[in-house]
Amino acid sequence: MESSSQLFIGLMSGSSLDGIDAALIQIENSQCNLLHAQLHPIPQKLKTLLDSLTRPGENELEKMCQADVELGITLSDAVNNLLKNTNLSAENITAIGSHGHTLRHYPETHATTLQIGDANQIVERTGITTVADLRRRDMAAGGQGAPLLPAFHQYLFNNNSNRVILNIGGIANVTCLSAEKNIPVTGFDTGTGNALMNAWIHHCQRKELDEAGAWARSGKLISPLLAEMLNHSFLKQPPPKSTGRDTFHLDWLRSLINSQTLRNEDIQATLLEFTARSISDAISTHFAIAEEVLICGGGVHNDFLLQRLKQLLEDKTVCSTEVYGINPDWVEAMAFAWFAYQTMQGKSSNLPAVTGASHPVILGGIYPA
Repeated sequence: MESSSQLFIGLMSGSSLDGIDAALIQIENSQCNLLHAQLHPIPQKLKTLLDSLTRPGENELEKMCQADVELGITLSDAVNNLLKNTNLSAENITAIGSHGHTLRHYPETHATTLQIGDANQIVERTGITTVADLRRRDMAAGGQGAPLLPAFHQYLFNNNSNRVILNIGGIANVTCLSAEKNIPVTGFDTGTGNALMNAWIHHCQRKELDEAGAWARSGKLISPLLAEMLNHSFLKQPPPKSTGRDTFHLDWLRSLINSQTLRNEDIQATLLEFTARSISDAISTHFAIAEEVLICGGGVHNDFLLQRLKQLLEDKTVCSTEVYGINPDWVEAMAFAWFAYQTMQGKSSNLPAVTGASHPVILGGIYPA
C-alpha cells in the first residue's frame, strides 16, 4: 500500500433500523475503493427505543440520553468488530465518519436535525478520530441538511450522461446527474422508502422486512388508500426538500386507515405501490430526461418493488449499481467514510444546489483520538 493512501471507516444507522452498515474504504490518488463491509446488529431493546424516539412521548429527553450512549457503544462495537475481521488496528485508520441515527428532522420549522450515537463513546472505545454531526452545518448555512449523498454520488457515478442515482433506504432519495457540465447536480428525498413497509410487516408478523416483496405481491392494491397517501403535502413540495420517519410512520398510516376493515397484505401492497409511485413521479417530474436509474440501498433487494419501478419508468434503464461494480448495500456507509475524508482534508462536501444552503461548507465536528 502506497504511503499516499488512507483508510477510513463509514458508519450508517439507517432509518430502516436493520443494523449498522460499516464500510472500510481506501482513498488513494483521489480514488475510492471499498475494501471490506459488514452489517452489525442493533440490540432489539435499542431498536425499540430508537423507534419510539422518532415521535413525541413521555420522558423522551432521558430516553434520548440513554439511547445516545447505547448507540455510541454499539457503533464502537461495529468498528472494533470490523478491525478484528480485517486484521487492522486503530493506528491504520485515519478517521471514522459516523452518521448516527436520525430521531427528528425539522428543516422547515426549526432549521435543525438530530442524529444521536455519541461520538465521544466511539473515540474512547476505538481510539480512532471520529467525524460526526454531519448535517447541521449545512442547515446553519440555510440548507436542509439532506440529502447529503448526492455529493458522493457525483464523485462516484458522474460519467457525463443523464442518470439518476436512487437510494432506497428507510427514506428514498434521488441524485440527478446531468450530461451537461453547466447544469448543477440536484437531489432530494422523494418520501418513504422501506420504512413503512418494514414497520407494517413488523407490526403484523414481527418480521424485520418483507423478503423480496413477497407479502406485498400477495396483496391487492387499495386505490382509495393509495390516493390518500399520494396526497401527502411533502410530495407536492418542490426541491430542495428532505424528510424522515418522524413524518412517514405507522401513526400516519393508521390515521389514513382509520376504522376501515382492510386486509393486512393489501395494505402492504398499497405501501409498496406508494413507495414506487412517489419515486417514479419524482423522477418523471424533476428529471424526465434521465436515461438510466441506478439503485442502491436495501430496497434493491425488494424484487417486487424493482419490478414496479421498471414498469413505471419503462422509458429508462433501471438497474442496481452492481452493474458498475459498486455493491448497492454499502454505498451509504462508503459515503460517510468519504465525508470523513473530506472533512479531515478541510474540504466541503455539501451541494448547495441540492440542500439549499447558501454556500459550500465543511461538514461535521472532529472528535480527535
